[in-house]
Amino acid sequence: QVQLVESGGGSAQAGGSLGLSCAASGYTYSRYCMGWFRQAPGKEREGVASIDRDGGTRYTDSMKGRFTISRDNVKSTLSLQMNSLEPEDTAMYYCAADHRRGGYCYSLGAYEFNSWGQGTQVTVSS
Repeated sequence: QVQLVESGGGSAQAGGSLGLSCAASGYTYSRYCMGWFRQAPGKEREGVASIDRDGGTRYTDSMKGRFTISRDNVKSTLSLQMNSLEPEDTAMYYCAADHRRGGYCYSLGAYEFNSWGQGTQVTVSS
């Protein structure tokens, strides 16, 4: 059974940085596509970034150059480093996983992922 546990959320000032982590268990982590999503109150869940089993990455345009996704296939962890934060980045951030495409992520659509963590809150103040 796939289990994903996020940590590292919190509060930051605009222009600041935060790092998120996701601890994965219950499956062969290295064979999964992994991703970060976020959802602000009253808005749909949106993709932030994804990373293939072999490290290939993709980002939503508004996060390129500010956010960095990475994974450690030995420790079964996923990370998201967020720099130059903006108030618009305020949201609940979710870790997600999927194995149905051989560990490769083909888009940042939420439908591409079939396992989800509980989320961690990020709040950015101006």
